Amino acid sequence: MAERALGLLSATELVGKLRDREVSSRELLAHFAQRRATYNDELNAIVTVDDEAAERAASTADDQLAAGGETPPLLGLPMTIKDAIATKGMRSTGGAIELADHVPDADAQVVAHVRSAGAVVFGKTNLPRWSADAQAYNEIFGTTNNPWDLSCGPGGSSGGAAAAVAAGLTGAEIGSDIGGSVRLPAHFAGVCGHKPSFGIVPQLGYISHTSYQTGEPDVNVLGPIARSVDDCELLLDVIAGPRQDLASAWKLTLPTVRHERPSDFRVGAHLDDSAVPVSTEVAEALDIAVQAIEASGITVDRSAWPQDLAFDDVRDVGLPLISAATSPARGGELFEALQQIVLDPTGHPESQQMRARATAMFHRDWLLLSEQRELNRHKWTRFFGDFDVLLAPVAHVAAFPHQQQGTLYDRTLLVDGVERPYNEVIMWTSQFGYVGLPSTVVPVAVSPRGVPVGIQVVGPHLGDRTTLAFARHLEELLGGYQVPPNFT
Repeated sequence: MAERALGLLSATELVGKLRDREVSSRELLAHFAQRRATYNDELNAIVTVDDEAAERAASTADDQLAAGGETPPLLGLPMTIKDAIATKGMRSTGGAIELADHVPDADAQVVAHVRSAGAVVFGKTNLPRWSADAQAYNEIFGTTNNPWDLSCGPGGSSGGAAAAVAAGLTGAEIGSDIGGSVRLPAHFAGVCGHKPSFGIVPQLGYISHTSYQTGEPDVNVLGPIARSVDDCELLLDVIAGPRQDLASAWKLTLPTVRHERPSDFRVGAHLDDSAVPVSTEVAEALDIAVQAIEASGITVDRSAWPQDLAFDDVRDVGLPLISAATSPARGGELFEALQQIVLDPTGHPESQQMRARATAMFHRDWLLLSEQRELNRHKWTRFFGDFDVLLAPVAHVAAFPHQQQGTLYDRTLLVDGVERPYNEVIMWTSQFGYVGLPSTVVPVAVSPRGVPVGIQVVGPHLGDRTTLAFARHLEELLGGYQVPPNFT
């Protein structure tokens, strides 16, 4: 096999080459610029670049590398940031026309963390308006294409991020995930992604509406997208920790991996569910992957699921909480229209009615939903007393053609010849996200159609190192990231 181009190596490998002085940060930055010039026009993944600031940062990193001694963990690594995360001095829009020319005067805390760790932040990646879709397009920047099939989207909302990572246009990326926005693009574009446990990564500077986040939004998390599981853990170690205003009193120490040997892991699997049946394409890929896991000497309980937890609670509890958490972006005429749907739901799809109710609900209603969430969290805590990880689909489908008419709540998708609600795309990710569980996505197959399929490795709250460790085993067993055709 021919040696991979620099831009297709993992961030961990690139950091090693920088430390060993095999390549300079300026050379690596120029390499990514060349790949961007070659491939980004057809992908439209990276939408804003600040070459001058990046070159200054790369020069500073090279000077520090030349001086020797102990170096920060990302020193000299060029990387990008999802356009929903404020980046000082660089246009950051949230995909919304209202912020088309917005340039923040301060970094989001995660951006400050990666800069402090030595990363060279050179650009921003595409997304849907206010991160509210499973695709990546908006009025400002247009549509991002999937490097495996340009007629398809790379998932969303961190779609530009996953496309850029998959095509080797960036060293790594930080995205956001409330309904699956890190995990879905990792699955659709064939890369790795980690949704951290809720609460371990500060979210200040996340752009989900015009006034930003001045506190911690419910359900949402910020997390890494990269070409290897090692990269995801490297980045998690940089961005995880207390908020800056709490750092004088609090620190974060994640539990260690539950087991060192993969064969010691107690593994459950829930690979399909009648509430959201997976497509034949995804089912076959996941079955082959789990067969390989079992052949490697690991016992997998394919009937694993928390006792007394209905899968459909994600519709009745999870999705309303997620929709409520994203509701500050729905103002003006849209808010008024949603209020009218609450008053007269006749003729509106159930998903649209749910969105309307969640947007206009009373605080009492939210508190009652949150109480049910807590009960479900306890069920997951008991479940992970018996299991270390749960394997599950990321979505019921693999990458699908661009579909931009309508919204997440009123479109449909054709799945194995059956027309189904579009918002089912986020059901398998929301199932674990609304209860705050960590989930690592790793590619496990390329389907006969030629698009990737990933799997979720879900663990107990704060069990991030355990999900990452088992995902690393799957990566070694099944091959992990592959370079998309035509992007070598």
